[in-house]
Amino acid sequence: MAERSPVTVETLTAMIEEIFRNAGLSERQAAATARVIALAEQDDCTSHGVYRLAGCLRTIKAGMVKSQAEPVLTDDGSAVLRIEAGGGFSCGGFDLAAPVLAERAKTLGVAALVINDCVHFSALWPEVETLTSLGVAALAMCPSYASVAPAGGNEALLGTNPIAFGWPRVNRLPYVFDFATSVAARGEIELHRRAGTSLPEGWAVDREGRPTTDPVSALEGAMLPFGAHKGSAISTMVELLAGVMIGDLTSPEARDLVGGTTLAPRHGELVLAFSPERFAAGRPGDPFARAEGLFEAIVGQGARLPSQRRFAARAKAQAEGIHLTEAEWTELEQLRTLGLDAV
Repeated sequence: MAERSPVTVETLTAMIEEIFRNAGLSERQAAATARVIALAEQDDCTSHGVYRLAGCLRTIKAGMVKSQAEPVLTDDGSAVLRIEAGGGFSCGGFDLAAPVLAERAKTLGVAALVINDCVHFSALWPEVETLTSLGVAALAMCPSYASVAPAGGNEALLGTNPIAFGWPRVNRLPYVFDFATSVAARGEIELHRRAGTSLPEGWAVDREGRPTTDPVSALEGAMLPFGAHKGSAISTMVELLAGVMIGDLTSPEARDLVGGTTLAPRHGELVLAFSPERFAAGRPGDPFARAEGLFEAIVGQGARLPSQRRFAARAKAQAEGIHLTEAEWTELEQLRTLGLDAV
């Protein structure tokens, strides 16, 4: 069979959006959710790309996503904005609120966005990159469902609880990091399971709490936090700030709601935006120029700034197109043809 031609991110986004619309998602949800999946595939973040489609559709089919929910923005003029997602995917609500959040941060110096009652499956870097493109620094975090044992523990209690940060750079791609507070994202373990490969040591324990490199046993047991007690403490902070504080579900509660870990979790999200100009006002030096000095010093030592591999993959995909495997093409075609019946 001849190799398939690569596709642009726009074409891939349209294909995924069609699949979501056929599955019953509203136009806003379909467009926003398709965009983040296609962007992940463009950046060679395969654990959050096309691979996530089937899981999203399973979650819709199970009735755990309110397909026609329209996010509602509540803005009382304060530093705290709120999106009520109504059980829909988080992406549409974020897209609605992002411009307002950025402007509020520029006015007040700092602003927060609370997204309540949302279904979340995606990486957080598209959100912080959106905000850096609007001229503000950003920090985003959310729980997941309980799949990580706390340091010293042996049963799943915490979520993978990702954190992402972005800093805007003048005429350059932003400084961005996005990582789970577990040793690896759950999607990485799923990819190892699909490929039939072993996990690195120290990633997980089985259901008896014993260390394991078997991805199946890891998925039945629990992942481990990065940095032992340090990652465990940061993960707990995410539970408190992006769960308890915003009046939404913690990771154990999210797992209980969906009845396991095979569907996308439903909980809340917290996004903070900062205006470097407002915070640095009256102090010597331009915060953006000073940041560049720090970045140059890091690179000058031969170190790599985070997301540089991803940005290189993006540039290549923009020049050459996105290359999908034959298996990914087959899955896309099945999902487009059969819709929810394919899952």
